Amino acid sequence: MKTVFVAGATGYLGRHLCRAYRERGWRVHALVRSKSRPDLPLADLHIQAEATRPETLTGVMAGADLVISALGITRQRDGLTYHDVDYQANLNLLQEALHAGVPHFAYVHVLNADRMPEVPLVAAKSAFVRALQGAAIRSTVIAPSGYFSDMGDFFAMSEAGRVWLFGDGKLRINPIHGADLALASAEAIDAGRDWIDIGGPDVLSHTELAQTAFAALRQPARITRLPDWLRRAALTVVPYVMPSHISGPTQFFLTAMGQDMVGEQHGTRHLSDHFAALAAGEQPS
Repeated sequence: MKTVFVAGATGYLGRHLCRAYRERGWRVHALVRSKSRPDLPLADLHIQAEATRPETLTGVMAGADLVISALGITRQRDGLTYHDVDYQANLNLLQEALHAGVPHFAYVHVLNADRMPEVPLVAAKSAFVRALQGAAIRSTVIAPSGYFSDMGDFFAMSEAGRVWLFGDGKLRINPIHGADLALASAEAIDAGRDWIDIGGPDVLSHTELAQTAFAALRQPARITRLPDWLRRAALTVVPYVMPSHISGPTQFFLTAMGQDMVGEQHGTRHLSDHFAALAAGEQPS
């Protein structure tokens, strides 16, 4: 039986990766910061360590056939920065994988990172990808377009009665459910792909995305389009007027909203069903 070591296992995608590999017959070792938390991911073994402290990682990957890191922060906490986690903590994992002789390392990046070098979150991830690709290990970089869970802002605006968009609303995105992304990632890793841009089955314009949310709520679509120069202007001031734990995600969101975010179409789950579940008061997986 093969063994996969999953870092970032308690996050949205990490949980789906653990489940997907269990279903594929792999032994799953999940890296967690604390074994005492009540919502541990599905795994054969929970390994307590902190990737930001390399001394705690010694020996944790012994016997692993694959390391997958979905480790990263979307909101800074505990005084840690994107460099601390998205770059350095992943580099600590890579160095331990090399020391343990793990043959394959997969990493969850972001789509269109080369178009967002000025965004701190993306810059830290891209720096790690360069280190990974230069290391003596087989690698797979997984670059998703966005998760269903990321679309909550659109749904929240719809619930409030109006969605605000930048520009003409024609830019496109195909967000993907975590379970579909986990499966597509596993298939890409099995196929030996070194890079894959992944999105969901439905490519939607920003206008269509908003309309989908309103339809789930059975409300008329009320959409206001703002000139795109406001988005660009906001990007210049956000780092100076917001604390870092808010400005970081905001910079990424505003930058991503200014371009198409469309990856290879994968999966069977549809955003309309996700929004319908939210409208029904259900807690989507």
